[in-house]
Amino acid sequence: MENIVIADLTSSFHAEAVVSLLNDYAKDKMGGASELSDFVKSNLVSELEKRPYMFAVLAFVQNEPAGLAICVEGFSSFACRPLINIHDLFVSSKYRGRKLSQKLLAKAEEVAKERKCCKLTLEVLEGNKVAQSAYLSFGFEGYELDPEIGKALFWQKKLL
Repeated sequence: MENIVIADLTSSFHAEAVVSLLNDYAKDKMGGASELSDFVKSNLVSELEKRPYMFAVLAFVQNEPAGLAICVEGFSSFACRPLINIHDLFVSSKYRGRKLSQKLLAKAEEVAKERKCCKLTLEVLEGNKVAQSAYLSFGFEGYELDPEIGKALFWQKKLL
């Protein structure tokens, strides 16, 4: 039996699931292949709780943590409406192939619609073809304003 819920971070069961699943994601090749620091493990939930514009979606299979989406509400200045960025999305290897990513995305979309968001966004690694396929089947596509200018690129500048 599968259950997809918005995480209640005041619940120790949900809080532990968020940290455990994010740590599994961090250890996965697509998450950088190294465990979360002790600082992150100890502080992630309390920091998420401080940010009302963030929420986590959890997937459980027979009450076992199976998948996670950490979402951040942003704002589209061009649409003058909020948007939801799916910042992290992960399904444990044990539970892959059950379409849990689609169910996590659907729950995030449900929240986005409740908040009257104009769109969902996410980023995906170029080599993560499985995730790309899942996102395309859910309706995501590359972002571009004009084909002559090309698709948007996701860049970063690390500060810490």
